[in-house]
Amino acid sequence: MLKVPVLVTGGAGYIGSHAVLALKDAGWPVAVIDSLVTGFRFAVPEGVPFYEGDIEDSALLARIFAEQGTQAVMHFAGSIIVPESVENPLKYYHNNTAKSRGLIEAVVKAGAPHMIFSSTAATYGEPEVSPVTEQTPQRPINPYGMSKLMTEHMLADTAAAHAFNYCVLRYFNVAGADPLARSGQSTAGATHLIKVAVEAALGKRAQVGVFGSDFPTADGTGVRDYIHVADLATAHVLALEALIADPSRSLTMNCGYGRGFSVLEVLDAVDRVTSGQIKRVTEPRRAGDPASLVSDNSLIKATLPWQPQFADIDTIVSHALAWEQKLGKIRGVA
Repeated sequence: MLKVPVLVTGGAGYIGSHAVLALKDAGWPVAVIDSLVTGFRFAVPEGVPFYEGDIEDSALLARIFAEQGTQAVMHFAGSIIVPESVENPLKYYHNNTAKSRGLIEAVVKAGAPHMIFSSTAATYGEPEVSPVTEQTPQRPINPYGMSKLMTEHMLADTAAAHAFNYCVLRYFNVAGADPLARSGQSTAGATHLIKVAVEAALGKRAQVGVFGSDFPTADGTGVRDYIHVADLATAHVLALEALIADPSRSLTMNCGYGRGFSVLEVLDAVDRVTSGQIKRVTEPRRAGDPASLVSDNSLIKATLPWQPQFADIDTIVSHALAWEQKLGKIRGVA
């Protein structure tokens, strides 16, 4: 397999930095562009060319493509907080849709033939069925999901008109951290359950809110499909190999394990791993939270030689905890 130069947008962020590690570990030439608005310079490994800037800077993109000989783009840059997207929709249509349009144009102009896009299960909205397949109707219920869906459509239309193929990966609940603790979820005030829970276990939060206890699930709390970020990063590398192997084919696939865990099951896992007990506070449901959101991952497993290595919930929690402990040392607070 020819390993072409790859540009990772948002490569100093949570998922992007793990994709950089996966590419680097597998011997791919990789460079990063990140504005560092939400990313962290320390998340980019030494020796990886780094460009601080915004993906809407077309001149910078053209220079990067020329300097690096970029032939593939993994696109992670964007805004991801659902409630914020409701309060400030234009920010999301700018950061996630308009900027993606500019990036796609730059990719086409540079003649880079492959692109992988970081999409989301939020494009499905509140699906009436679970597990969710790629054919489940996409009915986003917030600007975040809609902004990502619009980019999916732009990619499809562009591939129909140009010598270009793409892979859309729709993530479910990404969690955990690099098994070697080289990167992890570093954002202050993050809303991801496992991140919040390990912060509480380490005394960085007083408690964990459980939003809703009356869902039609086994224990009344919401069920989600948690995928380890390292397994997700591996899926990106395998997807890139698939695009290169067959330039006539584009792909759209769910990324999850096909197994759900409830909020209480996740908190129980954190208690097990830490031999502690997190304080849990039941709060009202949040608007737009489906009872269950679990992937049908049969397509990605049939299409790629993807074998998840870290699907155990205690392993996901252990890696998140190890990173949270290291992060305190990086920031000099522990």
